Amino acid sequence: MRHTFATATLALSLTALLTAAHAADPRQLVKMPAPMQEHMLANMRDHLVAMGEIQAALGKGDFDRAADVAEQRIGMSSLLAHDASHMAPYMPKGMQETGTAMHHAASRFARTAQEAAVTNDLPRALGALAELTQRCTACHAGYRLR
Repeated sequence: MRHTFATATLALSLTALLTAAHAADPRQLVKMPAPMQEHMLANMRDHLVAMGEIQAALGKGDFDRAADVAEQRIGMSSLLAHDASHMAPYMPKGMQETGTAMHHAASRFARTAQEAAVTNDLPRALGALAELTQRCTACHAGYRLR
């Protein structure tokens, strides 16, 4: 009986905390049909995996691999694969602009990484990667899907 009471109390406490966290979340809630929401979340998870692959490639000095992952998975070349044109109408204008800026930053990183491959300029490549990461962070700081 004590165990059941403790479990119920914990569950209610967690529910209250989560509810308060959502209520206090200042980010703009973006509403879209559930399948599109899941698709967007899957795209963002893939972007995160791609960022890890980019960092791993840079860690090995493989600038060309980092550039390829960035362009194909996050850059402007990735928009068709991510069905971006179908997602955009559900996004507020600011989110569209932030997302587009992020895709452009990924393409700029790819070009910078290719140039850095010739000069072995890791700091320059990392600077461009930092710009890309800042664009991702800006969108997540301003918008939420849930």
